[in-house]
Amino acid sequence: MEWSSVLSGAIEQGIGPSAIIYCLAAIGLNIHFGYTGLLNFGQAAFMMVGGYALGSLIQTWGWPLFPSLIVGLLMAVVLALVLGVPTLRLRADYLAIATIAAAEAIRQVLGSAALNDQFGGQDGRYGFVDGMRSLNFIPSGGVHFLGLDFRSYDFFIMIVGWTLALLLCGFVYLLMRSPWGRVLKSIREDEDAVRSLGKNVYSYKMQALVLGGVIGALAGIMSGLATSNVAPSDFATDTTFFTYTVLLIGGAARVFGPVAGALIFWFFISGLDLVFDKLTSGTNPTIPASIMTDDQASLMRLIFLGLILMLIMIYRPQGIFGDRRELAIDAH
Repeated sequence: MEWSSVLSGAIEQGIGPSAIIYCLAAIGLNIHFGYTGLLNFGQAAFMMVGGYALGSLIQTWGWPLFPSLIVGLLMAVVLALVLGVPTLRLRADYLAIATIAAAEAIRQVLGSAALNDQFGGQDGRYGFVDGMRSLNFIPSGGVHFLGLDFRSYDFFIMIVGWTLALLLCGFVYLLMRSPWGRVLKSIREDEDAVRSLGKNVYSYKMQALVLGGVIGALAGIMSGLATSNVAPSDFATDTTFFTYTVLLIGGAARVFGPVAGALIFWFFISGLDLVFDKLTSGTNPTIPASIMTDDQASLMRLIFLGLILMLIMIYRPQGIFGDRRELAIDAH
């Protein structure tokens, strides 16, 4: 078994476009859940409106790249307002119900046959990244270093994506050390106390929901730009689950928690996939088909992921780099 190829493949995925997409989604979710205590179970919905706005406006209506990108961000603002206005004055679980329902409803609408001409049905929209490819400055031969191989466009997306992630982390760092950010963290701990000091808790929650949603839309836009495709299956409920996993692994309410979580998550989940694939492939596999088939091996990474997440939540619920006090939402 070539362990070097497994390691290099895991590293490539750990720093590749998929990790960037979930890192950006987790940065937005960190503002919602980590800093404000908002239970957003539908981050995939914000990703969806951003990605679909980009893909549909470019492919269906022939819009340029940057105006389509701006519309995608504005659609996330609209979605946050639609979800937040009726729910943010109520208990936290109402937002959780509204967001998970909205994500699934939007996914079903965008994938419906009635809107096939506009959104492409279950196939979605594809082939709309020519404008982004024209900005690519990486040589066509790709990039090869330290045993890692990246295609030209993928490496360009990695540069853009990780730069964007680091800039957003710096932005969040400054925000959370400003008076506005301190109010958000106070709302997370005890919103009644914040309200007694004359702060408009509803307004602050709405601002946090909008900001985190816009960053989530950026993740959806990066997903479309990285794969040249947006489809309903890309934004299923497991997308939000993976985003929460990334956030919890790195540490909620930590500026670089989403970055660390994305790197660790995609390194291990890709590595496990490659390990079990090699153990069950070939004419004389290490694990015989009587014990595990190729199809079963593809599911093992999710089983191990679930076990790892359970252990983290039991023994270190604050995440690898988190602080337990930052998650004491119900401690009082």
